[in-house]
Amino acid sequence: MFAVVTPDTIHLPPGAVVRLPGSWQDYQALNKQLGDRSSPRIKYRDGEILLMAPLPEHGRKVSVIADVVKVLLDHLGREYEAFTPITMELPQESGIEPDYCFYIENWEAIAGKDRINWGVDPSPDLVVEIDITSYTDVNDYLPYRVPEVWLFRKNQLVIYRLQGDVYTVESSSRYFPNINVSEIVTECLKIAYERNTSAAIWELRRKLTSES
Repeated sequence: MFAVVTPDTIHLPPGAVVRLPGSWQDYQALNKQLGDRSSPRIKYRDGEILLMAPLPEHGRKVSVIADVVKVLLDHLGREYEAFTPITMELPQESGIEPDYCFYIENWEAIAGKDRINWGVDPSPDLVVEIDITSYTDVNDYLPYRVPEVWLFRKNQLVIYRLQGDVYTVESSSRYFPNINVSEIVTECLKIAYERNTSAAIWELRRKLTSES
């Protein structure tokens, strides 16, 4: 099955990535054409538009990792806001749709808002991305100065933290400094695939309770 991108039709087979030269106006037109569809995903950077149709495993991994973050935040007694889907935009510069994002330190700044004014309101504190098709680039989040990005690629969680104007790979999360989140994510995904997601989350809650 072939990818089709025309003024009237946008169709990508699962796993396909399409790169197109285009302006900010072209990006906005495609976004309007897509409407509320969850697929394909779309991003804009430096005169280029990228479209990607996620594979089924993409959504499952996003769901499990997001659930892990929520369980850990609940365990630490931290309040938060979480969003998916969401489109982050800086006019003429960048447009991106993170798989999942969390407001942890800045949740009060966006609590109750139906729309976030990017460049005025704070960016998410933590973004979760699953990269199966080489569509994701952590540097896409530099214009928004997202403090931390979790990128799951090749069955491994990599934690990127913003240091000045660059992202560096770190061994721990600033939000869970005493927790090995990479190990927890790997174990939860293993249980989820061997049994189901609820079993993975139950086991994580049990483990955290036993260690308290």
